[in-house]
Amino acid sequence: MEDKRITEFSIYDPSAHKTIFSDTSISYVIPLYQRAFAWEDKEIVQLIDDINDFDNKNGRSYYLGAVIVSKEGSCYEVIDGQQRLTALFLLLNYLGMPMESILSFECRKKSDYTLQMIVDDKAITIDDIDDSLLNGKKIIENELGKYTDYEKKVFINKLSSVKIYRIEVPDNTDLNHYFEIMNTRGEQLEQQDILKAQLLSYLDNGYMATFSKIWDACSDMTGYVQMHFDTELRAEIFGSEWENEPNCKIKVRDGRKSGKSIREIIDPKFVVDHKSEIADSDDRVRFESIITFPYFLLHVLKIYVWANGIDAHINELLDDKKLSDTFTSVIEEGTKGGSSLDKATFSKGFIKCLLKCRFLFDKYIVKREFVNDDSDGDWSIKTFHSSGMYSKKKPYYSNSYIGVKGEWKQTYDARHKRVLMLQALLRVSYTSPKIMHWITELLKWLYTDSNGWDMSAFEGVIEDYICFGSESNTNGSVTVMDYIEAGDYDMGVNTPHLIFNYLDYLLWKNNQSKYSNFVFEFRNSVEHWYPQHPSEGTFEQWAPDEGVNNFGNLCIIQRNVNSKFSNISPESKQSTFEDMISKGSIKLRIMAEIIRKMNTDGVNSNKEWKESAYIEHGIEMLDILRNACDTAKNK
Repeated sequence: MEDKRITEFSIYDPSAHKTIFSDTSISYVIPLYQRAFAWEDKEIVQLIDDINDFDNKNGRSYYLGAVIVSKEGSCYEVIDGQQRLTALFLLLNYLGMPMESILSFECRKKSDYTLQMIVDDKAITIDDIDDSLLNGKKIIENELGKYTDYEKKVFINKLSSVKIYRIEVPDNTDLNHYFEIMNTRGEQLEQQDILKAQLLSYLDNGYMATFSKIWDACSDMTGYVQMHFDTELRAEIFGSEWENEPNCKIKVRDGRKSGKSIREIIDPKFVVDHKSEIADSDDRVRFESIITFPYFLLHVLKIYVWANGIDAHINELLDDKKLSDTFTSVIEEGTKGGSSLDKATFSKGFIKCLLKCRFLFDKYIVKREFVNDDSDGDWSIKTFHSSGMYSKKKPYYSNSYIGVKGEWKQTYDARHKRVLMLQALLRVSYTSPKIMHWITELLKWLYTDSNGWDMSAFEGVIEDYICFGSESNTNGSVTVMDYIEAGDYDMGVNTPHLIFNYLDYLLWKNNQSKYSNFVFEFRNSVEHWYPQHPSEGTFEQWAPDEGVNNFGNLCIIQRNVNSKFSNISPESKQSTFEDMISKGSIKLRIMAEIIRKMNTDGVNSNKEWKESAYIEHGIEMLDILRNACDTAKNK
């Protein structure tokens, strides 16, 4: 008998031209006890990517999950899935799909007001708004704004194959008990566990323990890999001081079979064991990786295939959902010297490559470091060291040496800072791990071309990648030079973030004393300095074809900045947001300085900016970018 409490919906039904928010006979309410909308870039971009990556050929469906509700008449109180539901509402609204205002927030007037203004496409006229909803709207606008009209049509077509379940809890359900059950669900098996079992199955028992120990240590991306081995193995692999490049000839002295077989781990009763062997657990929360282990495995696979001359096809896009398929494709279809790959040799070689790459990744790739109870963390490129003797030996960290033997400390310290800023630039420009190809390229160089006493070329390697990409550029990355040569800098809110961030780096590099407080943050909202839509006609509107989208009139800010920023005049922005500007993008600071000087000189700054100042500023900034790329090209 069909359970009438479970209803399956298509996100979009093109035949009836309806969405899940078209039915006015019902309503969804987010109750007060639920937290407000909190999804940010990571979650919303992931939702869009998941839908976009789905292949809906042959009538396949993609299930987004379930929304758990408690029904009262025609009203559905959302008790689980409210973040996904709200994000879908904002997404479908942006795409201009059939929508009705059937989603509301219990006792949250500012959330309801903000959502209604978004639906009606009206400017916000009060200060008491829900910034999280506006932030979600901007994320969707920026992400889908990159799509061509054709790509948007394909995306909308895929929505018809995207399904979601609405599940009604039984009447008189104890919601507190329900939440307790939900929050104690077992951990699901991950693709990396299946892949580990697959690679282990190619080895004889004598090597399984070694493979498993290295894999488990590398799989914990917190902290440094040395601390994920027990003390004895740590010294054997990394030397008595724990800081040498890993010795991959070690063999764990344990004849017992290590790990689980594929048959064992797909058993419904199997429980993933994530016990750690870290000796100093306090260190684990100090450093945070910029990518997760499945993505790291994909980077290492590309390096292993490249370094060993293996002929194999690997998708350009780094897709953690296709982790097992990607490895299987290489192992089953890849060749070396015209011959098929030996699976045992592949597993042994890959685990060595994995350990070396993890060591290099920890030492030379940027991460977040949390010290002194700092909740935001700082960008960090540090080397692991040890101090003390025997059982009292403890880890400590210092800036990684990025120089050449014999250099003055001041010289290599300055280079370390520039390398840190360049990598932070890349991290905030490429927010999705699926397109962080720069990590592969830097690890390739580190894997083959670097040595401990000459890291001086590392800076140039990074800057060349930003300007020109890799030598082959087979991953489809678009570079600063690509954007400049194509003229893709006068595109309003769709102007690539990489251009703004690289410009900020160059401005910082050329005047580090003035901009000593500048740090790269996730400034993911491109705004018009002179706005497209002035607040309630307070000053002259700038027509789109008159230069409002010119690079000289654009800046990049954090999305959580007051939404009123985009509607007020340059003069008002300069005076009202002085504190935010002083900590923001350097291009933004320069624009504010121009306005401040005009006001000091008694000039009508708004009029002067609109007529000529934006052009002069844009030319100056673009010249800095062009000169930097030309200089790098002629080295």
